[in-house]
Amino acid sequence: QVQLEESGGGSVQAGGTLNVSCVVSGDSYSASCMGWFRQAPGKEREGVATIYGASAEYYGDSVKGRFTISRDNNKLYLQMNSLKPEDTAMYYCAASGIGWYDCYTGPPAAKFGYWGQGTQVTVSS
Repeated sequence: QVQLEESGGGSVQAGGTLNVSCVVSGDSYSASCMGWFRQAPGKEREGVATIYGASAEYYGDSVKGRFTISRDNNKLYLQMNSLKPEDTAMYYCAASGIGWYDCYTGPPAAKFGYWGQGTQVTVSS
């Protein structure tokens, strides 16, 4: 079992920066791959970034060069720079026991068995 709890997020103007974090507890073997997903109203859940261990990062095309995922012991982070209104969504922390290759190539949400409750990010123009 893995427990995840997000914090951070909030509201910012376009071009601004926000950070979200996630505390991870429980079975570390089931959290070898960690990721951030987001879901806007009326849209499907979208993969933002994943990380295997403390490296091996994947980024979705829409956030490459602007977002950075990192991991430190029992915390997962997402630094979001140059935010755009289209980044507005509920952001979820997720964990999976999948291997390096699957994690590095942008796994779908269905590969993740553990989810946090989500934290809202709102970017105004």
